[in-house]
Amino acid sequence: MNVLDILAADLQTSIEFYRHLGVEFEVDPSYPDHAGCDLPGGVHLMLDQEKFAAMARPGWERAAGSPSIFLSFEFESPGAVDAKYAELTEAGYRGSREPWDAFWGHRFATVLDPDGNGIDLYSPLPRQS
Repeated sequence: MNVLDILAADLQTSIEFYRHLGVEFEVDPSYPDHAGCDLPGGVHLMLDQEKFAAMARPGWERAAGSPSIFLSFEFESPGAVDAKYAELTEAGYRGSREPWDAFWGHRFATVLDPDGNGIDLYSPLPRQS
């Protein structure tokens, strides 16, 4: 696991909050509803406006009292994302978003852990030239 993605109702308010804790997010110039920062130990922490979750994971909506964090796991290839998604759903875990080629350049899928938390599976797509 190398990415933690926190959903934010208001991105700027969340950025300000985390700044008080010494975490400096940089807003992505190509997608202003997304910000990220690198943490010690190689973990990348992201903030995404809640509307991103609804777009990337159809049917998602914030429930009262529900956690708003998705854990992301990187795989070595797009095929490995597909294989892990298949393995988990065949083992009885609920798929939330079947593998797809996301516009931000990743093969991307989401399954739910036993408590309903989103677990994202991703791999960079090969670069098109």
